[in-house]
Amino acid sequence: MYKKQVKLQRVICLFALIAAVVMFIYSLGMLTDLYDSLYPMMRNPDNLEETDVPGSIIYYDMQGFNHQLLIASIALILLAACLFISNTSSRRKYYIGNYSATAVNVIAEIGVAVWAHLQVSAFRQQFITTVDFESLDMWSQIWETPAMTAESTFWFDIHYLACALLVIAAALLTMNVIWKRKLMKSEKALLDGKAVSV
Repeated sequence: MYKKQVKLQRVICLFALIAAVVMFIYSLGMLTDLYDSLYPMMRNPDNLEETDVPGSIIYYDMQGFNHQLLIASIALILLAACLFISNTSSRRKYYIGNYSATAVNVIAEIGVAVWAHLQVSAFRQQFITTVDFESLDMWSQIWETPAMTAESTFWFDIHYLACALLVIAAALLTMNVIWKRKLMKSEKALLDGKAVSV
């Protein structure tokens, strides 16, 4: 049973790393469409109110959050790497360092997932309600830039996948610790029984 559990915990730790990398990739691509469509509409970078398309300020509004998400996703990658550095991915018996690495990962993954979801959902709503898409379409034809519509929310919507992967990783790490604890208790009980019978 221990061999199966150790194999599974390796997969779970790798999944946590992959989930962090997915969030990192998401943070890099999140503003791609907004940049291509809305940035050219800003007349004067020194005065963000001067724009050909009302609502295009969202591109600048999201800059701070995007930077923070990039840093948070890098931190998640480093924390996931700690699962391998501390041998949490391969250790048969867990010690304080393994429990600590797991706990920090679980807290960070859930925290980033909830925070990113709330932020992106708010920006998605701002995008849909404030951008003048008729004006954007007109200026996109004039400037020959990619046009966006109210349905152009791919980069807003894909955050559900990125956040879900983090939550799943946190749940799997938690279940792995519970399973590990049960196996360790069973082994201890078995060893104690053998010691008594001798």
